[in-house]
Amino acid sequence: MRHSLMSVSAWEDPATVRLALDAVALRLDGKTASPRTAKRKRACLSNVLGLAVEEKYFTLPVNLLTAVKWTAPKSVEEVDPESVANPRQVRALLAGAREQGPRGRHLEAFFGCLYYAAMRPAEAAGLRADQCHLPETGWGMLTLRQGIVRAGRSWTDDGAAHGTRHLKARTEKDSRPVPIPPHFVRMLRQHIATHGTAPDGRLFRTNRNGLLQETGYGEVRAKARRDVLSEAETASLLARRPYDLRHAGVSFWLSSGVDAMECARRAGHSIAVLHKVYAKVLDQTQERANSRIDAALREWNEPE
Repeated sequence: MRHSLMSVSAWEDPATVRLALDAVALRLDGKTASPRTAKRKRACLSNVLGLAVEEKYFTLPVNLLTAVKWTAPKSVEEVDPESVANPRQVRALLAGAREQGPRGRHLEAFFGCLYYAAMRPAEAAGLRADQCHLPETGWGMLTLRQGIVRAGRSWTDDGAAHGTRHLKARTEKDSRPVPIPPHFVRMLRQHIATHGTAPDGRLFRTNRNGLLQETGYGEVRAKARRDVLSEAETASLLARRPYDLRHAGVSFWLSSGVDAMECARRAGHSIAVLHKVYAKVLDQTQERANSRIDAALREWNEPE
């Protein structure tokens, strides 16, 4: 407490508490944090202030954080259909990556993971050969178990910039099997035959067997986007982020008539999150379904 920039007694002022709550709702760059991040930071702050009350650092016997009314910031979590590439555009983007030389050819299958298996970039970066069932014919299976995320050297036990994390919203030893179509099975088989794997079995890596960097695959994706999309498409939201390929994959499953529960399972979502994030895509799917039902009803109602 002696090294704090603010006296402990200042936290007994509701105005100070409100300033702290406003701060946890922001990112380091000053932009609004996601509601989940803000709530997590608020919980941490509440624990600290609760401990201070317990240790009698305050004259008041109550944590003022519980007395100040506060609502987590709202953010747009729905996928914008304008950002979702169709299968033809995805094929063109993957070809655009492949045509960029050795680095692009190495990353083609990485981008394929985001689309055909709806993997998060962190999950694709950590994908190992022993997680891949790639038969010579038919559908294959990827059994996802972990992801590799950039946490910063100050936040990992071994001082490394990246850390291995269990699957998002899953327990530490949980896995997520995702079936993949024959076309993508062949792509992964060709990738392994051409590029091999890192010593630890990772399919995707740098020239020195290091972890993929967001800047590296981001540059390849950005160039592929400029090379293969029209001027209007390049100026739009279409596939602007690598993560948009994951959204495109899930959206394609939904629009193809795959059961929403199965889509959620493959994508690693709860059904509630799926309906929230893909609400606009689901609306379009429902409209198409209604049109087909209308057409069928008209056919049956026609007089003989």
